[in-house]
Amino acid sequence: MTDCESLPIAHIYVPVKRRNTFNSELVREIAESMLNIGQQAPILVRRDGDRFVLIDGLHRLEACKALGEETILGLFVSARNPTALPAYEAEGEALRQKTARLRQLRLAKEDAKTPSVIASVEKQEKPTTNRIPERPSRSGDKTSRVTTLSEWLVDRKNQGFRT
Repeated sequence: MTDCESLPIAHIYVPVKRRNTFNSELVREIAESMLNIGQQAPILVRRDGDRFVLIDGLHRLEACKALGEETILGLFVSARNPTALPAYEAEGEALRQKTARLRQLRLAKEDAKTPSVIASVEKQEKPTTNRIPERPSRSGDKTSRVTTLSEWLVDRKNQGFRT
């Protein structure tokens, strides 16, 4: 049962835990989007007798209610494994994991290129801060020495970059 179905909104039960995450501003933005392009992602529900229990999609559901809709597109998930991702979300999650692995490999490769003596001296100077290597600034040939992430962010902001 992976096909989207049109579900009656009146038969969808929203658990208390889900209701506590309600954000009216987000509902307004989603409702505007639905008016322009329609519902893009289905909500996730599971069957519970003659009603449906909402698993994911509270703000989409509330946006449809606000627009006066009587039905909403939904996918059924198994009661045994309600956290299973639909195919379109599984692809996105796989891509995020691949990107994270590639980033870790790139950082490890960069660390291997830096001499270990310099790295050990920097660790002895400040073991709890994240160091950023010296890089030429855009303002000229000078190099700006930034030692922490917060200093780097301030430096980037002073140079006119968005942070």
